[in-house]
Amino acid sequence: FNCSICLDVLKNPVTIPCGHSYCSACIENYWDQDSYPALFACPQCRQHFAPRPPLARNTMLAEVVEKFKTTDLDEAASCRNFAEAVDVECDVCTARRNRAVRSCLVCLASYCELHVQPHYESAAFKKHKLISASRVLQETICSRHNKLLEVYCRTDGTCICYLCLTDEHKGHDTVL
Repeated sequence: FNCSICLDVLKNPVTIPCGHSYCSACIENYWDQDSYPALFACPQCRQHFAPRPPLARNTMLAEVVEKFKTTDLDEAASCRNFAEAVDVECDVCTARRNRAVRSCLVCLASYCELHVQPHYESAAFKKHKLISASRVLQETICSRHNKLLEVYCRTDGTCICYLCLTDEHKGHDTVL
């Protein structure tokens, strides 16, 4: 019951003609920022609509989301999904932070089980690189090229990205 635009639980859910649902404000803002003002597309399936379809509140979904919120809070508390001092926290959770299970090296954010789902389900995140939840995301990224540090340079005794391998570390003794 999450909006695939803001990745949070749906607020004032509306359903567009293709059947996908979003927070009313999210889809309005998405369409307001579109560079093709006469053509409107679904962010998920890319189906086009012209003219801009009217948005009606999906009351049934709103009720389900409300029930989900209360049930989800009860389940989360009983499952102990909340982050503790030693855990990496989800960067999306707003109320009480859940324990993160994955970190994205493109978004430079960490996500709990619920908020990581768009990375698995949406084509928009297909090229994103997920790793186990990590507190030190910035330390795993090359400051020069903004790429993952995945090569070790034995000559200089440091981790480098594959682009560093082709320029300032060219010819050095390296391990992938």
